[in-house]
Amino acid sequence: MTSLERPQPLGIAPDIDRNRHARALRDILRGEVRFSKHDRMLYATDASLYQIEPIGVVIPADEEDLRAAVQYCHEHRLPMLPRGGGTSLAGQCTNFAIVLDTSATMCALHSVDPEARSCTVGAGITIDDLNDQLRARGHALFFAPDPSTARQATIAGCIGNDAAGTRSIKYGRTAENLIAVDGFLASGERIHLARGSATHDENARRIATSVINVCREHESLIRERFPKTLRRNAGYALDMMLDQIDEARRSGRDPLETVNLAHLVCGAEGTLALVTQATLALHPVPKRRALGVLGFNSMDQAIACVPQLLELGPSAVELLDDLIVGLAMKNIEYRRYVELMPQPPSGALKAMLSVEFTAEHDPSEIEERFNALRALIPSLGANIGVAYLNDDADIANVLKLRKAGEPLLHAIPGARMPIGFVEDNAVPVENLSTFVREFRRIIESHDTTASFYAHASVGVLHVRPLLNLRDPADCAAMEDIAVRAAELAKSLGGVMSGEHGDGRARGPLLEHFFGPELIRAFREVKAAFDPLGLLNPGNIVDPLPIRTIHEHTRIHPADHDLPLPEIDTYMDYAKEGGFDHAVELCNGAGVCRKKQGGTMCPSYMATLDERHSTRGRGNALRLAITGQLHETEDRGDQHEPQWGDADTLETLDLCLSCKACKTECPSNVDIAAYKAEY
Repeated sequence: MTSLERPQPLGIAPDIDRNRHARALRDILRGEVRFSKHDRMLYATDASLYQIEPIGVVIPADEEDLRAAVQYCHEHRLPMLPRGGGTSLAGQCTNFAIVLDTSATMCALHSVDPEARSCTVGAGITIDDLNDQLRARGHALFFAPDPSTARQATIAGCIGNDAAGTRSIKYGRTAENLIAVDGFLASGERIHLARGSATHDENARRIATSVINVCREHESLIRERFPKTLRRNAGYALDMMLDQIDEARRSGRDPLETVNLAHLVCGAEGTLALVTQATLALHPVPKRRALGVLGFNSMDQAIACVPQLLELGPSAVELLDDLIVGLAMKNIEYRRYVELMPQPPSGALKAMLSVEFTAEHDPSEIEERFNALRALIPSLGANIGVAYLNDDADIANVLKLRKAGEPLLHAIPGARMPIGFVEDNAVPVENLSTFVREFRRIIESHDTTASFYAHASVGVLHVRPLLNLRDPADCAAMEDIAVRAAELAKSLGGVMSGEHGDGRARGPLLEHFFGPELIRAFREVKAAFDPLGLLNPGNIVDPLPIRTIHEHTRIHPADHDLPLPEIDTYMDYAKEGGFDHAVELCNGAGVCRKKQGGTMCPSYMATLDERHSTRGRGNALRLAITGQLHETEDRGDQHEPQWGDADTLETLDLCLSCKACKTECPSNVDIAAYKAEY
């Protein structure tokens, strides 16, 4: 049974008349209702390898419009998928549902309380836009979680995924920086979730009572089976709820006074509630940041150094391997950042660590940190190149290179591509070297290789094995690698979902990791929030067979492969690895959805419309070329290119031909030059 053949939750309508619902929604909403085949398919993918065609797309005009849409969906038993920037890496932003996109209209900074160091924001504001606005208003405060997609990831999306980023060792995850959430249940009822809100909000009280009972019933299993790593994002955060219940026990208080259900919504992948506003904790902006960058000719040596580097109290330690560095050298934008990297005294650069320090009170603190790093270097081993960066522009460029790691990988030539399904393991830092060594053996047992990059400071390792999902043998390898990697992480005290969530990629591993009793506990929590199972159905609470991790992907979205047609092109695509490779270069990370900084993409900056982003145009071209835009559902094997598709031509028409995507998109690598050198 595939993920779309699973029994639908009892509350979901079995037959859905798109046209009827589209007409009805247009009658009651002021925002946009997009149900055409073209519009649906632009929201069928996120930054993962998956593709699921939604029922339709709603872009609400405001909070009340969103509520009307939710109430309609609830009344007609239509599944819903809350979506922000669509940057999810595990497929949790793809589903057969009504997509509710709040990224264009609900993106305001509502208020700032400097004394309390907090702010209230709309669901659709991005992290970088929030911090830019705080700075523009004269506040020396910032929201600390900083995933690599901070320019395009919305706050509601960060809550849904419990985003963390490079500096979580210092500032924690989104959950540790979230004070309260306002939003709607699947019924359209309003809900306010904060510490103690269950004492005065009836909906919060009802749900909190159920959650407390679930945690008490499964207390021993929660303590035994939830990982103790700093970073963990698997299942629902019952361990956080139990910690808050423990606090009530210690103080002799009612747990309804201490439980904050906003922290349970964190990492829930939009399955529990729809966020409209969030109250966030802010931190003082450091007086200065600086980087110590270390270059190694051995990945193993770089990883072995991490525990000693952590003794210096850095705010981040990030790892990149030589594969990413090599790809960056063939990218117009990113090659200049590589020049900042120190080379080891002998041998080739095989890995680099960037160690960030902050001065909280006086800029002179940086020199003290650098002196401590200089004193430590001899004990780390020989053959290490070191650079000390104090300049803000240089620091920003090194961090840009790290954040571009994942999209850069998608430019790798050949049939085997870097597949994201085991890129999220988290283990205790002291076990990181063992994990890498054993993980490499798993990868090599399938006669392939992988890229390694990491939030090394918190033991989160992103690994992208090179596999060809058009090859049945590689699909089988994908299953084996996923299971063995998850078992390895668990054996070392870690978890397979450190920060990117479960989604379709790791959902099938949840029951093996937590056991059937805790999966039932997750279902009880889901039922307390969403009894009809309408919110992002299937995720977290309905683990599927392991083979589903390579089903419903972009290259075989249905039950058969989708081959690229043979096309004799006028232009030469050798630099892009051939026309077929160029068609699939966009990885969906949405770097083109940034609103400032650089030029890409001016049409998106003006419209805030997914259709007019570079990603939207790339998706439209891919879909047209592979013949997926026919409105007729059953066309068998007919997938001829649709060169004259009117909707695609309209989508492409707003491209200004500024060519910024040629320089600013990380996936734009000179493949011919890369192949010649590597």
